Amino acid sequence: MIIVRVELHSAIDGQKTELARMMIDNIGGTEKVGDYRCRTYRGRSGEDLDRSMFTESVTREGKVEGHRRLDLHVWHLVGKALQAMGYGQ
Repeated sequence: MIIVRVELHSAIDGQKTELARMMIDNIGGTEKVGDYRCRTYRGRSGEDLDRSMFTESVTREGKVEGHRRLDLHVWHLVGKALQAMGYGQ
């Protein structure tokens, strides 16, 4: 599984705050081409997001199918996952 975290790093005091979290799970495919389930979790702090992952409190869910995992950088998969869940539109 791939976990993508969005963190805010304060330029004033160096404090780190987690704002969002996404999980991308491999659900099948071959060595070269993969299928994935992607989910974003409810909450705007690390503690809330940890709890949401434990209780499976998902805000959005989607699928990426046929991703060429050996040919493309992981950021391509992240972009496809966000698009599959309706972000950035």
